[in-house]
Amino acid sequence: MTSKNKNETIAPDQEKNKAEETQANQAASTDAKETTAKEPESPATATSTSVEFEEKHGKRGVKLGAVALVISILFGGGLTIYTQQKNAEYQAQINALQTQLQQTQSSIQSDLETSQQKAIAKATEITHRAETVLEQQQKSIESLQLAMADVKGRRPNDWLLAEADYLVKLAGRKLFLEHDAVSATQLMESADQRIAALNDPSLVPLRKSMANDITKLKTVPLIDREGLVLRITALQQQVDKLPLANALLPEADKVEKQVVSQDVTDWQDNLMTSLKDFSENFITFRTRDGNVIPLLSPQQHFYLKENIKAKLETAIKAVYVEQQEIYSTALTTADKWSSTFFNQDSNEVKEFNSALELLSKQTIQVEYPVKLETQQELSDVIRDRLRREVTTLIAEDK
Repeated sequence: MTSKNKNETIAPDQEKNKAEETQANQAASTDAKETTAKEPESPATATSTSVEFEEKHGKRGVKLGAVALVISILFGGGLTIYTQQKNAEYQAQINALQTQLQQTQSSIQSDLETSQQKAIAKATEITHRAETVLEQQQKSIESLQLAMADVKGRRPNDWLLAEADYLVKLAGRKLFLEHDAVSATQLMESADQRIAALNDPSLVPLRKSMANDITKLKTVPLIDREGLVLRITALQQQVDKLPLANALLPEADKVEKQVVSQDVTDWQDNLMTSLKDFSENFITFRTRDGNVIPLLSPQQHFYLKENIKAKLETAIKAVYVEQQEIYSTALTTADKWSSTFFNQDSNEVKEFNSALELLSKQTIQVEYPVKLETQQELSDVIRDRLRREVTTLIAEDK
């Protein structure tokens, strides 16, 4: 680019010099022609003319040299200024490139550090995962080794011990989750039969614990929950058929009937008594003192029956969850409402009330054993036998 600009600057100066030389040559040729065209002069005249011509040419050469010198000086100064400007531009570009290079280097360095940190974190995470997997695999290998040792060292009748352990655990679930003492007792008896079939004197303490648990289970009182629920359900279906009581009025005061006396002096009282007897044939007055319970409206009658059904439903739920207080309160409240608002002269109402009273006195809550002693003892026996067998196998392998 610099050489191109220099060439562009030098070209106009060379053309200018060529133009001046051309003009000088044309002037010289013109003078020569004029001299040739003139008539021949004398030798002295010719000599003076040649001297003058040479002086003119000398002066013209000096002028041309001065012009060339000035042109060269101007060209050199312009070229120097141009070069300085270009150098300043190049220096600015170099500085900008250096700044950009430094920014790029810092950006690359930060990206490199970030990538390194991410790579380290990823490698650490992968290492932790690998360690976790290796640890799990090691545990699996150890459990498999124990299982293989158990299979190798198991005696022929050990399956009876495992079956007894399963039955005891199932009995505990039946007792604590379902409150089924009958099934739990049968399961414990089956487990005791499995232990007895082993005919192992070392298991006598275990059988003693099982006998204690079976005795505790047999002392648990049995509650016929299904029967209670069915009886309450039958009463619930009977509510809609119960007759509603009429308005309850207080008892009328007893009025003694006055009799006409035979005494003439009591003629006034006898007259009043006769008039009252005569008027009672048409109008009777009775006086009642006390609270009157009015009849229920059809809507209130509907709500009454639905509320009694709801109380019986609450009692049914309380039977299943063994909540004695809720059960007794619900049946007592239903009995109270029935005695107040239903017709007590009806046999259906009487039977309904007596059934509610009888059911409210039933006990539905039972205290169950907190735990079965056999579970822990049987687990200890199995663990000790397995440990003993594994130790024996390891000793044999060595």
